[in-house]
Amino acid sequence: MPKVTEEHRANRRREIILAARKCVIEQGFHKTTMADVIREAGLSAGAVYGYFRSKDEIVAAIADDALSTIDELFEGILATEAPLTPAAALRATLDHILQIADLPHDDLTRVAIQAWAEALHNDAIMATASSKYRMLRSHFAAVARRAQADGTVDPDADPELIAQVLFGMIPGFVLQRLLLGDVTPEGYTAGLSALMNRPAPKPV
Repeated sequence: MPKVTEEHRANRRREIILAARKCVIEQGFHKTTMADVIREAGLSAGAVYGYFRSKDEIVAAIADDALSTIDELFEGILATEAPLTPAAALRATLDHILQIADLPHDDLTRVAIQAWAEALHNDAIMATASSKYRMLRSHFAAVARRAQADGTVDPDADPELIAQVLFGMIPGFVLQRLLLGDVTPEGYTAGLSALMNRPAPKPV
């Protein structure tokens, strides 16, 4: 029997995640079943269950996959030599969200909203979501500390509190985008800057 390589396993796992994502976007979290995922993936039940024991594990993997590029995004943000503001970092994050959301028939933000709600009473999803969200919040705290060093944020402010506020603005943006459709990263961060009496941030 030919040996299954790690690359093959990673590709197969990716196929299953993409199939599940399509099902959740089209049908919603609760209506999607493992049978739906198996059918969409075009694989046997044994093949799918060999990677994921339940739908909850797949949804957690979708969340992990969607947020896995956040580290790279903030590496770039923090590497810039120009003065950095928390509002500019938020703008870059929202731009990034739209990049991974605005794919034909593959809007990850719809999955994100469902996962946020489901995490309140689902331990598997909560474990993945809380880990990733703490990571994102820590990135915003790093931005706040960098902004303090640059002189664009009060040096006596608590970076962790700034991070809490910035993180909290992301679900609000996603929800308004899905329900009302009239928010943009530019307008959203311009509103934040107006509240802070500061110039609107430019794209990072």
